[in-house]
Amino acid sequence: MVKSISKYNDEQTLVLALKAKDKHAFSYLYDNYSDALFGVINRIVLSDEIAGDVLQEVFVKIWKNIDNYSREKGSIFTWMMNISRNAAIDQIRSRQYQNEAQNQSIEDFVNDIDKTEQTTSQVDHIGLKEVLTKLKPEHKILIDKVYFEGYTHEEISQELDMPLGTVKTRIRAAMQHLRQILNVQKT
Repeated sequence: MVKSISKYNDEQTLVLALKAKDKHAFSYLYDNYSDALFGVINRIVLSDEIAGDVLQEVFVKIWKNIDNYSREKGSIFTWMMNISRNAAIDQIRSRQYQNEAQNQSIEDFVNDIDKTEQTTSQVDHIGLKEVLTKLKPEHKILIDKVYFEGYTHEEISQELDMPLGTVKTRIRAAMQHLRQILNVQKT
């Protein structure tokens, strides 16, 4: 997969082309974002095969729902990452996934633990870990739990013994700080 210079390098141009159902723009989107989204999904589902299936579903959702994307709510990557994370969480909560997990052999379980370590290095490869180090520790832990471990806000609230409103406020603040960091890196 070669990531080439394209007329879609500008996010606004890419989004407009996607909303016009430009198949070349969609190919560009897939070529440039699928690895990162796969890493997020795989970190949650812990299976390359299932992550591949979920990734395919995610790109279908992106194609069908691109008109719902709004730049005011964040970057296209953030929007796609949320879709990916939510799809992965839906997958692990599905009855079929839970039944398969219960019937998993110990060897498969050990392999899944190894894959978790590999995914961490994939995420680091795209530079997200470096960006996250610039966050306050209380923000970094929340972003890790929400985006890389697949926790819901309620689960974080319970685990960290923190009011739900505080969790949501801190995640929002962390996302704003991440946007600032990423905007500075672009220029």
